[in-house]
Amino acid sequence: MAVQRRRTAMIAAVSALGVTAALGGCGLTGGSDEVTLRLVAADYGDSAANSSQKYWDSLVGAYEKDHPDVNVEVSVYSWTDVDRKVRELVDAGKAPDLAQIGAYADYAKAGKLYTASELLSITTQADFLPQFASAGAVNGIQYGMPFASSTRLLFYNKGLFEKAGISAPQTWQELAANAEALKADGVKYPYALPLGPEEAQAETMQWLLSGGGGYTDTDAGTYNIDSEENIATFDWLNDELVGQGLTGPVAPAALNRADAFEAFTDGEVGMLNGHPSLMKAAKAKGVDFGMVPMPGADGPSEVSMGVADWMMAFKQNGHAKEAGDFLDFVYEEKNVLALSREYDLLPVTNSVSDIMSAAEQDAGLKPFLEALPSSELYPVGRTSWAAVSAAVKKKIGKAVSSSGDPASVLRELQGTAVAEEAAE
Repeated sequence: MAVQRRRTAMIAAVSALGVTAALGGCGLTGGSDEVTLRLVAADYGDSAANSSQKYWDSLVGAYEKDHPDVNVEVSVYSWTDVDRKVRELVDAGKAPDLAQIGAYADYAKAGKLYTASELLSITTQADFLPQFASAGAVNGIQYGMPFASSTRLLFYNKGLFEKAGISAPQTWQELAANAEALKADGVKYPYALPLGPEEAQAETMQWLLSGGGGYTDTDAGTYNIDSEENIATFDWLNDELVGQGLTGPVAPAALNRADAFEAFTDGEVGMLNGHPSLMKAAKAKGVDFGMVPMPGADGPSEVSMGVADWMMAFKQNGHAKEAGDFLDFVYEEKNVLALSREYDLLPVTNSVSDIMSAAEQDAGLKPFLEALPSSELYPVGRTSWAAVSAAVKKKIGKAVSSSGDPASVLRELQGTAVAEEAAE
């Protein structure tokens, strides 16, 4: 998942022929001193009315007004298509100058990207939140520039909780007890556990972190999927939540995030992990909800899962100076703030995070902003992560099936991770 992967959005109204012609050019238009930068970006909108194309058109218009010798052409695609589109262009030898997509590490390892320090001013680079700057690095060198971010919190339906006479949980034990009470009241999904193929890697990571584990050993820098902590977490899920019939009528392996969110907005879910976009959807349906940090084994989890989407600049067209100057503009305070507020995203810079944390109009996002500094991201700096993530999506649901063995599933995933690391 990217920051808000489940949103389906309209592909920008650019014909396939036009995009091919635009992106396949040499990068020069008009006079010999005029440079055209080509950017492929993902769409954070959920309709034509708020497509990211409108955001980029406004931003580019402001930039070009003060930079008459630089044209910026932006093609926006849905999250379903954008990563594939960039891959096709790169493979065809027609890389865009800039891409705003979900992953950067494979392009960095292949030597196709400029480093952040080759592009950005010191001020811009220093403003990135530290965990995002670190996550954007391969072998200690930053290539991926964070563009937007999100964290996860536990959402709960206040009306269902009041009816059942329960309060927001802080521990796993309290979560299970609440789920029992909700089940007794006839709630369809006491706790929605989406471990289906859509975004199982996110739900998995949130639970692993709440149990003191994670996908990697942060000290050793290696995958640690079958750690004692992770096995204990999934044993608990299997025995105390899924095995007790507290996760609803759909098996976790078959429940996707989008379906769980829809059920929550329909008033059928007592609790689930969610990101900021769920707030807007729930309010639109009149659901009164609360949000708390993810419960842990002994108390609220001290670490939340963070997600970031990435900006990168390809070397092929040789426009480092122009691309860097444009990116310095993209990351100016007013532009990061406008993006975050328009699409319910969390900022990736210290300056805008400080603004939004204090602003009354951003009060709804405050719990997510508070979780952001201590959030942990996927190991996106590893080119192996794409294959490991795919394996988690495919297999992790088996760990909590009626015949599931969490330890064997986690060991199998660890074996996949080790093999992928060795193949790099």
